Amino acid sequence: MNAPTGTRTPRKGATPDDPTRGERIAKWLARAGVASRRDAEKIIAEGRVRLNAQPVTQPATFVLPTDTVLVDNRPVHPPERTRLFRYHKPAGLMTTHKDPEGRPTVFDKLPEGLPRLVSIGRLDLGSEGLLLLTNDGALARKLELPSNGWIRRYRVRAFGHVAESTLASLAQGITIEGVRYAGIEAGIDSRKGDNAWLTITLQEGKNREIRRIMTYLGLEVSRLLRVAYGPFQLGQLPKGAVEEVPPRILRDQLGVAPPARPAWK
Repeated sequence: MNAPTGTRTPRKGATPDDPTRGERIAKWLARAGVASRRDAEKIIAEGRVRLNAQPVTQPATFVLPTDTVLVDNRPVHPPERTRLFRYHKPAGLMTTHKDPEGRPTVFDKLPEGLPRLVSIGRLDLGSEGLLLLTNDGALARKLELPSNGWIRRYRVRAFGHVAESTLASLAQGITIEGVRYAGIEAGIDSRKGDNAWLTITLQEGKNREIRRIMTYLGLEVSRLLRVAYGPFQLGQLPKGAVEEVPPRILRDQLGVAPPARPAWK
């Protein structure tokens, strides 16, 4: 029986793999695609989650498959397998579910019939290209971590001139206005007049990092296109199109077979 606060602790002697132990609710909500684990903890702290009709106050509360979980009085229905999608984000869309300024978002423009999705990382308003989307918030958090060693590769069209040696020096990292940026690989692919196409590769991207570095070098970015995120490529995916990554590729690239996951409805 649940305590009045909705908190359940695992039985004595239970191991992490013991199904009688249950799963921490913040992680469970993230895997259900409701939010990232960090945001799920915020939702819990705001009193918006109920377990078997009881309010949940602790992210360490445990959930069993037979439990009923509500967020904002809406059920989280089990189960749906983990799914991953490649999306070719056009410029002019915010990577958020709701923009306070009312600007159009990625999620406003997705085709109907998709599950509730969260983005893996972000692309800013003026950037375009590959954006990975998933219904599993825990997977999103895992794939965002720099410790994965996954590279993000971009093609950048910029106005201005910069020496190849200057771009090569970025591999040692750079500090701009007190902010330290880790080393990146950058090189010129082609040049026509005052415009050049560059390829830039990084592992840990801070907010607007490429644009800030290019501005610091005297270059004006007119187009920024992400073409790869880890092993996943933009390829020939048309602008605005969504394509699901097959489960076999998920297994091969992530090292595990995707288990069943609950779906947020």
